Amino acid sequence: MKIFFLSLGCDKNLSDSEHMLKILADRGHSFTDDETEAECAIVNTCAFIGDAKQESIDEIIRIGALKKNAKLKLLLVTGCLAERYRNEAMELLPEIDGALGINDWDKIDRLLLEAEKKTRPAYFSDQDRLPVSRGRVPLTTGFTSYLKIAEGCSKRCSYCAIPLIRGGYRSVPMEELLSEAKSLAENGTKELILVAQETTLYGIDLYGKKSLPELVSKLSEIEKIRWIRILYCYPEELTDEMIGMIRDNEKVVKYLDIPVQHGSDAVLKRMNRATTRKEILEKIRMLRKTVPGITLRTTLMTGFPGETEEEFEESKTFLLQAKFDRLGVFAYSKEENTAASFMKPMVPIRIREKRRNELMALQQGVAFEKAKKRVGKKTLVLVEGKLADEENVYLTRTESDAPDVDGYLFLHAKTVHESGDFVKAKITGAEGYDLLGEEIG
Repeated sequence: MKIFFLSLGCDKNLSDSEHMLKILADRGHSFTDDETEAECAIVNTCAFIGDAKQESIDEIIRIGALKKNAKLKLLLVTGCLAERYRNEAMELLPEIDGALGINDWDKIDRLLLEAEKKTRPAYFSDQDRLPVSRGRVPLTTGFTSYLKIAEGCSKRCSYCAIPLIRGGYRSVPMEELLSEAKSLAENGTKELILVAQETTLYGIDLYGKKSLPELVSKLSEIEKIRWIRILYCYPEELTDEMIGMIRDNEKVVKYLDIPVQHGSDAVLKRMNRATTRKEILEKIRMLRKTVPGITLRTTLMTGFPGETEEEFEESKTFLLQAKFDRLGVFAYSKEENTAASFMKPMVPIRIREKRRNELMALQQGVAFEKAKKRVGKKTLVLVEGKLADEENVYLTRTESDAPDVDGYLFLHAKTVHESGDFVKAKITGAEGYDLLGEEIG
């Protein structure tokens, strides 16, 4: 069949989508970016927060309507929304012709085969199952790829539904990851981004110890991999060995995403987080001392149940103390069956959003000042593509910029480059979150 595939949500979902595409391709199916030409549509959904759930539902309804006027015969739904609402989704959304849980993406070919028989099949395994990769069809540039090293999460942050949806923490065996990474490298990947709900605990369930340094060491032996980027490192799990690995391994970019969520100890306790404000600030100081020039990214939340003005002010002062290089802020989203969903008082949505905007405005000043301080420095950049309306100007990223969430460096080049090339550059200016630069020999 000709398939239209839509992947929503996070980079972990994107990785699952690429695996499903490979399975379908091996079965002889083809793909189209034009949903009106598709015979089958597959939506890999997200259900992390309310807005994500609504987007998933809206897309299912929108695409399902194509059955009336286009070539579309089947609509299959996979991912977190399908997993979290196993029964409700099929009952309330008649557009769905088949559903697949997040632990069953390797059954996508079987689901499609059964759906062609008009049986509305659904596959949902126990949450301890871990599908095995059969390869991938890239949905990214190809030179940058996400490697999902674990599934699920065993922490119990009071606001988070991920453990309810994806189950407990399950590491992917190292030999599978190395095989997948080698295949990606042979197919053009130069930047490998390690992702999981939490990367720092990798291997604890399989090998009885935190094995991220060992995994990264072996991945760095793959010759064609130039950059290894590590995301989602909980600060309390960062060991001296891990920090030393980031400092000493030349292929590991000096960049960490360390989600901290809040700057008030009282709120962190209600969130069931394992760190205090003081411990987080100490870990930041140690990272910057041990790994000079490291870029630190985090996320903060506003409007958690019971958040007072005083607690919000603590987050503001924390932000100014920590001076994160990159930061995202989310207004609290009430997720059913989480501990936080039963907490009171609930902060009004307008106040959650107002506080979110205040934090972003504060961070803007921090980020813009940091960008200006980089002017005049030399850096290596990865070419994303050429600007169509500008001669010899390329869209690039430095090692301080993760794809999709951080800024760009607009490079004035001396020579012609291809997407995926690495180029030496000098930073010549800063415009907001982005940089300007010129190629140097």
